[in-house]
Amino acid sequence: MFKKLLTHFKDSILLSNRPEKPMDQYFIFYNEAENEWIGLLKSSVSEQELQLLKSLFTLVEYEPSSAMTLPQTWYEFLLMDGPPPSQKKENNVRLIQFYLHHHNPDPSEIETALTGFFSEEVIIFWENNHRGIVIEEKSQIALTEEELIAMTGTLESDFYVKISFFIGKRYPLTKLLPSRFREERDFFAFGLAHLNSTNIFTYERIFPAYLAYHLPEEIKQKVNNEILEIFQQDPELFSTLKIFLENNLNASLTAKKLYIHRNTLQYRIDKFTEKTGLSLKDFYGAFTVFLACLLFDYQQK
Repeated sequence: MFKKLLTHFKDSILLSNRPEKPMDQYFIFYNEAENEWIGLLKSSVSEQELQLLKSLFTLVEYEPSSAMTLPQTWYEFLLMDGPPPSQKKENNVRLIQFYLHHHNPDPSEIETALTGFFSEEVIIFWENNHRGIVIEEKSQIALTEEELIAMTGTLESDFYVKISFFIGKRYPLTKLLPSRFREERDFFAFGLAHLNSTNIFTYERIFPAYLAYHLPEEIKQKVNNEILEIFQQDPELFSTLKIFLENNLNASLTAKKLYIHRNTLQYRIDKFTEKTGLSLKDFYGAFTVFLACLLFDYQQK
């Protein structure tokens, strides 16, 4: 029965057991006959539908709290123009967004895993059953990009869930933080839609592609057509140069990712330089070729 509800209610989720604490954006129902739980996004359930569901299943209710929980406070602050959290206003915070590429993940299991990776001190709240935010305070030990990459591999192997992260910058806890968060959320959405070579995103990684994508047509037309023609004729060369540039011109790392010998990599780079006269060892040449790579990538989509 609950599986049929999944197709009707937007962003509904099946749960493996009863959540220990309220999921603020969801109604939780229990089907005793099948011994299963489902979370229905409150915004997608009408009052009439709610009454009907309550007559068919058990609505899981929790003891009322006299005050909002800390995750609720952050949800209201960042997404609903609520007041800033009152504690530790002197600290800077880093907002790490995550997105689950999965139809029906169990938020409670994912949250437990994330808390184990970060620290019990971090605050986690969910926008919906696919998107959430981890809030790190300055006093906490911040995970590095390499550690987040390792985390994605562990989550994928243990939970069969692909996850992407956007690592935000550190900002002071002021009334300006929600607008900063919305900017980073827009960049994250762009990265998820247009960049498939990574699952760890930052502003620096996304902005060049964002800029190239939004260039006026007359400027796009001025990009060296010779480079684009070479990419069209030799897609392998395009992939090689793009990965080489994305990895900071590190030949060893690029060769490893491409599963080729360094001499093969150097041969391809030399062939491109010979054809175009552009040297990737020069910053301006590398920038021009990288911009051409980004534009060519979009043309193929």
